[in-house]
Order: sequence, then structure tokens, then C-alpha cells
Amino acid sequence: MTDTSTPAEAPPVALRQDAELIAGVVAAAGRGLVDRETVAEVVALCAVAGEHLLVVGPPGTAKSEAVRRVAGQLGGRYFEYLLGRFTEPNELFGPVDLRSLREGRVEFETAGMLPEADVAFLDEVFLGSTAVLNTLLGLLNEGVFRRGGTVLASPLRVCVGAANQLPEDPALAAFADRFLARVFVDPVADARLEELLEAGRRPAPAPAPAPLAARRDAPAVPDDRLGALDRLAAAARDCELDGVTPLLAFALRRLRAAGVPVGDRRAVRSQRLVAAAAVLDGRTVATARDLWVLPLVAPTADTQALARDTLGDLIEKAANQSLTHAAEELSRSSAARAERLARTGAALLADHRGLPEGRDSRLRLEAALREIDAGFAPADLPAALAGIRAELVAAVAPS
Repeated sequence: MTDTSTPAEAPPVALRQDAELIAGVVAAAGRGLVDRETVAEVVALCAVAGEHLLVVGPPGTAKSEAVRRVAGQLGGRYFEYLLGRFTEPNELFGPVDLRSLREGRVEFETAGMLPEADVAFLDEVFLGSTAVLNTLLGLLNEGVFRRGGTVLASPLRVCVGAANQLPEDPALAAFADRFLARVFVDPVADARLEELLEAGRRPAPAPAPAPLAARRDAPAVPDDRLGALDRLAAAARDCELDGVTPLLAFALRRLRAAGVPVGDRRAVRSQRLVAAAAVLDGRTVATARDLWVLPLVAPTADTQALARDTLGDLIEKAANQSLTHAAEELSRSSAARAERLARTGAALLADHRGLPEGRDSRLRLEAALREIDAGFAPADLPAALAGIRAELVAAVAPS
């Protein structure tokens, strides 16, 4: 395949490079966050899909921190706000431009505000007033900010809303439905408290430098992270879905029959998540390997669990090389577990080799080995994971 002028037609090698770059961004963002890798990965998935994400969980569960770190690693413009009943629209969208007002025009100054952000995080998103939510609804739906005489095409790749619980008010249902993907988080399990305490003592990773190329048609450069995201999004829009459509329709019928509410809009938009999963796996053609994203469209934690069980046989071979934690959590497949363990093992080995003299990380290497051996019989080890296991064994062997 020859290279052409449009990002969507980039050769698979370039696509794979962009996917690896975003995988590295997500991995850097998740470093030091315990059990929040899935949140970071689904933010990237939604940014490529052109959809928005709702994260639901109790206070103090690192919801905002995960999003903040992804945005910091991407190097784009980030907007974050805690909504309340008395939040005014100008707190999110910008104040009235007084110079225009003196000339009889009602326009708004949006610099540094939500309409000009690349990634946004809105905490307690359902507490916003009707005026705030109505304006936000148009921005999320169309990617265009309209207020007064101001009409602005927003560069927003993904908006992440967070809430302690799903709203019970039926009037908020239409707004909540604009967040296609849902991730539900709980406090870190007791078994991982030592890991949580240790991670809490380490400083957060430094944000990435600003991208060297900001234009969407700019050529790839080493730190062009937002550019890579946009090229992947363009590839997702042109991803070949015809081959997987019958299986996707079968999966959606099965979900509806099991009692998982999937309306027509969510069914249609689920294809965007499937396409995004494919390109983040380095492919321009979607397959059954990408159907692990379907539980994300289930609206509650209980229906997500039901969706995983209902689709078990359809997603048993699902996996993703870039979004290893999310693919494993949502599919519970052995293929996804192998991808995640291989990537984790490779990262641990790289860290181990880079440690100064006198520092040791063999306990972590041994823990990774134990997890591999607990999850796979020797005869069932995929080749890539078998190679990582052999390197881990060599690294922990007495010198």
C-alpha cells in the first residue's frame, strides 16, 4: 500500500506507530495510579472514537487524576471544572465580550475556556444548571459552541464527565445519553493497599512538552501526540466495518434480549468504539477482536457485568495491543490477559535494566512471573508472552 495525502489512508506501519505513541502516552499517564489504568485507556479510546466518557464512582477514587494525567501527557489544552447548582455558564464557556457588547453584539470570550479545550473534565457533571447543560449538550453533540452571536468549531477531542452516582432525574436522561462510554470505579481493593500507599508517595509524572506540530494536517514528528490522536481518529472514521457488522448486530440483539438497554443511538455509535479499538490495535479493518468495547455502552455497573457475561463467547478472543488493561477488564479474555502481561513484563524489564547499581526490582519481576504462571499453563503460553517470561526468569535468576 502506498502513502497518500490523507491521514485515514496512512499505511499500516504509520498507523501502528501512532497507536504505539498513544499507548505510550496512556502508559505514562497510568504510571503510579493503582487500578485506574482502564480509565486512562478508555479516555484515549473515546478521543479516537470522537465520543465522550462518563466515569462513575465515589469521591476520592482518582477519577480526575487519571484524566488530568492523560491530558498532561498529550500536551494539549486542558479544561477542568467542578460543577454545582449555582455554576454560571460563563464559568465554563467564557464571559461576554464587552467590546462587542458596546457595539450591540452579544459575543463571548472563549480563550482558555471549555470551547477551546482539547480535553475536558467536568466533575459532578449532573449538578449543572439547565442553562449550563443545554449549552454543553450542543457542544458535545455537534462539536460546535453556539451562544449569542458566537459560533465556534471546538477542538474538543473528548469530554469526560464524572459523578458519584448516576442521576435518578428522568430529565437528565437525554443529557447522560450523550456520554456513550461508561466506566465504573470503586476504591482500590484491600489486597492492593500497600501498592496504593507506595504509589501515593511517588510524584506524579511530569506533563509532556507542548506538541511540536499542532495543525491537524502537519507531518508526524516525535512529540506530535495530539497529531497522532487526530490521525488515528481520521483512520477510525474510515475503518472498514462491513465484515464485523453481522457479528456486531448479533451481539447487540443478544444484549437487548438479556435486558441490557441499548437504544438505537447507542447501537449506532457503538460502531465508533469498535473502529477506534481497531485502529488503536494498528488495523484499518475491524474484527471480532474489537468487540470488547461493547460492555462500555451498557448504562449501569450491573448491566455492564451482564453484558460481559452475555457476550462471553463472542469476546473470548478479544484483545488490544494499546489498551491492554481496558480490553482485559471488559472482555475477561485470555488473549487480552496475555497482551497485558506481555506489555507489563516488558515495561518492568525496561525499568529493571535502567536502575542504578545497588537498586533492585526483582520482587516486582517475581510478582509478574507468578501472575503469568497462575494465568497460563506452559503449553498455552502465547509466543510473545513466553519470550517475556523467559526474560523475566533470567532477570531474577541469582547472579
